[in-house]
Amino acid sequence: MGKVLIIGAGGVGRVVAFKCAQHPEVFEEIMLASRTKSKCDQIAEAIGGNRIKTARVDADNVPELVALIKDFQPDLVLHVALPYQDLTIMDACLETGVNYMDTANYEPKDVAKFEYKWQWAYHDRFKEAGIMALLGCGFDPGVTSIFTKHAVKHHFDEIHMLDIVDCNGGDHGKAFATNFNPEINIREVTQKGKYWKDGQWVETEPHEIGKMLTYPGIGPKKSYLIYHEELESLVKNFPSLKQARFWMTFGDEYLTHLRVIQNIGMAGIQPVKFKGMDIVPLEFLKAVLPDPGDLGENYTGETSIGCRIRGVKGGQEKTYYVWNNCKHEDAYAETGTQGVSYTTGVPAMIGARMIMTGQWKGQGVFNVEEFNPDPFMERLQLDGLPWHEKTGIDLEL
Repeated sequence: MGKVLIIGAGGVGRVVAFKCAQHPEVFEEIMLASRTKSKCDQIAEAIGGNRIKTARVDADNVPELVALIKDFQPDLVLHVALPYQDLTIMDACLETGVNYMDTANYEPKDVAKFEYKWQWAYHDRFKEAGIMALLGCGFDPGVTSIFTKHAVKHHFDEIHMLDIVDCNGGDHGKAFATNFNPEINIREVTQKGKYWKDGQWVETEPHEIGKMLTYPGIGPKKSYLIYHEELESLVKNFPSLKQARFWMTFGDEYLTHLRVIQNIGMAGIQPVKFKGMDIVPLEFLKAVLPDPGDLGENYTGETSIGCRIRGVKGGQEKTYYVWNNCKHEDAYAETGTQGVSYTTGVPAMIGARMIMTGQWKGQGVFNVEEFNPDPFMERLQLDGLPWHEKTGIDLEL
């Protein structure tokens, strides 16, 4: 048994806290910390049983983080706040000699660009400190990378083509809302697309490439090629890949809102003057959009996320599809959040479990696909995200 410090009290932080509290045999003590302590207190009260301690911390402030870590003395810091804060929390973990984990890679606040180079650069320092950093352990990135490793280990001699497919077939009843932090979400889906092809990256215009794909339990949905961070680590760790792409579904109404937001400048990330003050348009937009954490109550439908893979086994070409479907109603009934938060928070808890129990261990900075996928895949089945697989099928891609 051990102690975990969870930083971040949004929808994902709520799920992580709920799921960690279900496993006292692993997570003996849990602290939930955020810039707004009242959010932590509400989650702790909803869980009950005095399972969760709470604290206030500014995740941009290394000395504050260091003081909290030294006071609580966790075995692991599980970061589910904003990706802007990855490096400050990693710095605090280095200073205190504590393991680190997150669900999304670092991106600078003033540039809408995410890549692993900033965090990979910490490898030697974490190794010298004798501690571990586990990057990107949500669903995508996270489970999608573990699905890929599972396929390589159990189904293929080599994988050549990988398509990660992400569908939210749910309905929250709002005219426009994002399923996680609006600022991060809009930055992610409005940047240029990018995919791996024959040893190099190919760039596309946003939503330039679209295709109808059929999702289990949901049906056909228009899916668009976008760039997603796990592609960077997967093509590095699986060099046999000749092509790797990421597809996400967007409805026509969502894309129309997105175009308007961009056209009128509300997706901007540079400050503008308003009544003598500097405001960032996207931060203001975030303040007026629905809180993703409040969408769960009336959310219907389900998500479907998986990997469609082509490669060879025993000299013969083989196709393989592995996926999970998650119903928004089920996620809300268990944790009070919608399915997108649930599908990120459950894998984060499982990744923390892998570290706490020593099933995944190392010194340095690692992506999830560098470890044995089997115990993680087993826990997905047990902890609320059961997966399914098919071979020898038409991948539609």
